[in-house]
Amino acid sequence: MKFRSARHTNNLDSLITFYRNVLGFEVLGSFKGHDGYDGVFLGIPGADWHLEFTISDEAAKHKPDEDDLLVFYPASIEEYERIIQRFTENNNPALESKNPYWKANGITYADPDGYRIVIVKPVAPQSL
Repeated sequence: MKFRSARHTNNLDSLITFYRNVLGFEVLGSFKGHDGYDGVFLGIPGADWHLEFTISDEAAKHKPDEDDLLVFYPASIEEYERIIQRFTENNNPALESKNPYWKANGITYADPDGYRIVIVKPVAPQSL
């Protein structure tokens, strides 16, 4: 099974820049004028998932709250640190997590639409 998360936005260009520059995703595809919608697919080549963002003449009306999250699990502490550094370099401040679990196990940020993203800190392997 594959997975796509699709969201309508008023900030397509800002989202493309954010997900490319901060999270390191690539543009996997895009479309223009598809029944009044333009859109982009962002993700990691070869992964079984990607994010889709669309824009049209109709404004997005959603209102994210503190529990609307995309949660990412970096494969290593080095990848985690690179991602956190890119958030800092792109002036994306960390936010207080509402859920205590995410507060203890990751760092929360927001994308240009205000939806929250959690970057989970990998657990170091335990030595015997």
